[in-house]
Amino acid sequence: GVPIAPGARVGILGGGQLGRMTALAAARLGYRTVIFSPEPECPASQVSEMTITASYDDRRALDQFAEAADVVTLEFENLPADALEALAARVPVRPGAAVLRISQDRLAEKRFAQEHGVPTADFEPVDSAEDLAGAFERLGGPLIAKTRRFGYDGKGQVRVNAIAEASAAVEALAGAPAIAEAVVDFEREISVIVARGGDGALAVYDPVENRHENHILRTTLAPADLPPGMADDAREIGRRLAEALDLVGLLAIELFVARDGRLLFNEMAPRPHNSGHWTLDACPVSQFEMLVRAVCGLPLGSAERHSDAEMTNLLGDEAGDWPRLLTEPGACLHLYGKTEARPGRKMGHVTRLKPKAG
Repeated sequence: GVPIAPGARVGILGGGQLGRMTALAAARLGYRTVIFSPEPECPASQVSEMTITASYDDRRALDQFAEAADVVTLEFENLPADALEALAARVPVRPGAAVLRISQDRLAEKRFAQEHGVPTADFEPVDSAEDLAGAFERLGGPLIAKTRRFGYDGKGQVRVNAIAEASAAVEALAGAPAIAEAVVDFEREISVIVARGGDGALAVYDPVENRHENHILRTTLAPADLPPGMADDAREIGRRLAEALDLVGLLAIELFVARDGRLLFNEMAPRPHNSGHWTLDACPVSQFEMLVRAVCGLPLGSAERHSDAEMTNLLGDEAGDWPRLLTEPGACLHLYGKTEARPGRKMGHVTRLKPKAG
């Protein structure tokens, strides 16, 4: 296809910090951006030419957005797939609704991974306390019951240690369709981010290690300290799933490194990812610029790492530490322009660079 040249307008569905950093990357390449977000005064709107504030199912607002944008991408995947389809009738939408239908649903995405030869933890769909009790008998315990849709940062999931807890667990998920997963004995969680262009070109970032606190990403270490074969396997999983989805854009895949040495798929997101923020400061082309290049049909450029990096999320009041962080040598500070610092809310991040080892 013909590239969408700089000067055009990139539409971004979602107005959070991922949209903000995507808009900044687009601006660096000479693109303008229009944000679509239900949240007024969102972080992305502060750095974009235009914002449309409306709910994701507002057809008139979506028409206005399609009119304003030359290509549409997303920073938030819990969008109604039919809103994407309505947009796609008017303007290229990358990635498309078919990718979202899989990645929005924990059951669909785990089945998809398995169909493409990527192992997962054992799982079963559960829609009732009886289903959950049955899954507990077949898979053994403990289990994690998770809603199939709309879970993030540990929301919409509950641990089940005994069959007797099944009905309370299903109640806690408010009767939403769910999935029960065997708890994986894992030594760490890693992720890999892959970009894919409309021509099938791929760029894969180094796999990184992610450390969580209270289900929220706290720190990412780039690169993950993995045996060379395992790092290659993680990259290969990224390539394989991006190709199988016929993705145009970015795909972030979270994997468990099990104690027995296996790599197990946990979940994926077809958008920039918190575990890729280090690429802003440690790579020639960040994940955000890579997304813009991919959706606009530009050459992807290099995902190579020129430095080792440690990215730390600044949660809640921690962003108030900016005066000290600004004096720290080698600390790269990114603040998201959010007005209210709630506990656990991602207010910014800081990346510390070190010379590349080896």
